[in-house]
Amino acid sequence: MHSKKHLYIQFNMKTKNYTGHLCMLLASIAWGLMAPIGKDIMSTEVTALSLATFRMVGGALCFWIASLFIKHEEVKPHDLMMLFFASLFAIVFNQGMYIFGLSLTSPIDASIITTTAPIATLILAAIFLHEPITGKKLGGVFLGAIGALIMILGSTSAGGGKSSNALGDLLCFIAQVSFASYLTFFKGLATKYHPITCMKWMFTYAAICFIPFSYSEVSAIPFTDIAAKTWGEITFVVVGATAMTFLLLMIAQKILRPTVLSMYNYTQPIVASVVSVMMGIGTFGWMKGVAVVLVFTGVYLVTQSKSRAQMLKEMERKTAPSGE
Repeated sequence: MHSKKHLYIQFNMKTKNYTGHLCMLLASIAWGLMAPIGKDIMSTEVTALSLATFRMVGGALCFWIASLFIKHEEVKPHDLMMLFFASLFAIVFNQGMYIFGLSLTSPIDASIITTTAPIATLILAAIFLHEPITGKKLGGVFLGAIGALIMILGSTSAGGGKSSNALGDLLCFIAQVSFASYLTFFKGLATKYHPITCMKWMFTYAAICFIPFSYSEVSAIPFTDIAAKTWGEITFVVVGATAMTFLLLMIAQKILRPTVLSMYNYTQPIVASVVSVMMGIGTFGWMKGVAVVLVFTGVYLVTQSKSRAQMLKEMERKTAPSGE
């Protein structure tokens, strides 16, 4: 009986882990698709800040509508305050700093700096959550970083005509540290409430923070002149690459460790590159093939590394009396 119970628990844990990885993979694909699609949107009358505002306001609307179809949850005042800070780190600072940074620096610099997110998460999780920095975890993070950098640097069309800018680079880096901080410090909220409940408050707070800065740009958009194709792309960015992805992230956050979650950041350049090839605006050579292998090897190594909880359990088994 004990053996059957143990096997059942192991099966449940593996199933949950697979669910978490599937959620992050789907979210990363959507985020990767947003790069070429977002670039196409911003070639019209819609500015980067306006698009970010559409994401915040649209995300809030999506989650408030979705909340009508789940059981109502009463969120404690202290947790509402924590959700406000979570929205600052996960959405406002992450999106806002990145957009302002991208407007100052080159797209290739911004893409390279996004590879620092898993490294920042690794360091923060080690300091504040006492997660061990194992050889597998460290090796996986750096293998993934090398793969992502090869993919980004191999995209010769990424220059976009802008040169590097120290302030822009710094803002993009702060955006990555901000998101790493969210993954590290706010896991408790993800396990306490339904993902839709958390997201509806986080996006509401984010929209309130964004609107004062972007109102003039949004109001200046000639909405009647926007083509149907652009509206379709905006809908994908708001519903698919924002509401859906953050919901998937919140589900995965209940299951996976912060460092594992952040490793999926490395898959986004791969998706963007594949989509660019399919759209006829990029190429895929053997170097990018090597990059794909490095990224997924890195992700695998990090997922196979032992967590603090696993190490403590092993120590307990080793120190437990043999008669038990």
